[in-house]
Amino acid sequence: GENCSQHRLPHCGGGAGSHVMVIRMAERGKRARLAGSFQRHYQDLLRFLFHRTGDMNDAADLAQDTWVRLSRVQDQAIENDRAYIFRVAGNLALDAHRRSVRRAGWFSDEEPDKGIVDHAPSQERLAIDRDHLTRLDAALLELPVKARLALMMLRVDGLSYAEIAARLGVSESMVGKYIMQAVRHCRDRAEWGDE
Repeated sequence: GENCSQHRLPHCGGGAGSHVMVIRMAERGKRARLAGSFQRHYQDLLRFLFHRTGDMNDAADLAQDTWVRLSRVQDQAIENDRAYIFRVAGNLALDAHRRSVRRAGWFSDEEPDKGIVDHAPSQERLAIDRDHLTRLDAALLELPVKARLALMMLRVDGLSYAEIAARLGVSESMVGKYIMQAVRHCRDRAEWGDE
């Protein structure tokens, strides 16, 4: 019929069956094109899948699964065969990874809660830390003003000795003395509280 000559297909007769035949021929052509592209890029695909899985046998299995998936392609416009093949393979690798993670969880011999770690400090740790902070706060308040400010500017604000010296209007060596005085005092107060 007229449709067949427009598409330069061999004579396929008229009627509804001719359209089905044209579609099947187009699908076979697409699959043949994908098969050729799969073969041309097979080694690259294996490397890609090996990098995803870390195992050459798994990579080969996924390449085979990709081939099976490609052999079933129908009614889909594919602009870039190589990109499509690698996307299918990547999706299959991701699915396999998800299955293995799920399976590992199913067959784990750990108690369900043992794998869950609570990083929150205990009530005891919170009480101890609160006590240390109270003592540190008291020790800081006992310091001369410039020693306290020098230590806070260094440890809290992250300023250099030169920046602290400029803000306090003293020399850098004096800043060093202030900080030594403050650290020694706070350390002594902390040790005194632990006795």
